[in-house]
Amino acid sequence: MDMRLTRRSLALGAGAALLPVARARATARLGDDGLYVQDWYVESFLDLAEDQAAARAKGKGFALQWSQRGCPLCKRLHTDYFADPAIETYVRDHFDVVHLDIYGSREVTDFDAETLSEKTLAGRYAVRATPTFQFFALRDGKVAEVARMPGLLPKPEFLGMFRYVEAGAYGSTGFEAWMAARKAL
Repeated sequence: MDMRLTRRSLALGAGAALLPVARARATARLGDDGLYVQDWYVESFLDLAEDQAAARAKGKGFALQWSQRGCPLCKRLHTDYFADPAIETYVRDHFDVVHLDIYGSREVTDFDAETLSEKTLAGRYAVRATPTFQFFALRDGKVAEVARMPGLLPKPEFLGMFRYVEAGAYGSTGFEAWMAARKAL
């Protein structure tokens, strides 16, 4: 087999480099605060009603993602789960995510217009594990939590939770039943 480089082989190689490769569009970064974050997370003024309304105006769901410094599952979420193009692309395309620190001191304006620290808000919502995703949507004219994912589910169930919320299935069935019905198909 002739292994010499020619203009043709170089051109073919360059063309192959331009073929689409399925990979995540973003990479995780470790912030100055010690928390992993995605560059596509919402840059927020931490007014949750405003953030949820902006997501709704774009036709997206809205979620809070809670982390803490030194959390090994948070690191895995950002460096493994969101490195998976199927997961990252789906979540990025269908949800606006605001990232909060379970022990943080930044001021957040909750949906009822009360301003609290991240830590106090985590207590209000009984968020105790990280990573935790809280999903919010309009219910009876008010923004309400419609689903929660405490901890890190296996990848199929993790992505399934986002699909469940995006489909609005929380209004008629529980997550486990919804997933079981999907597996039966």
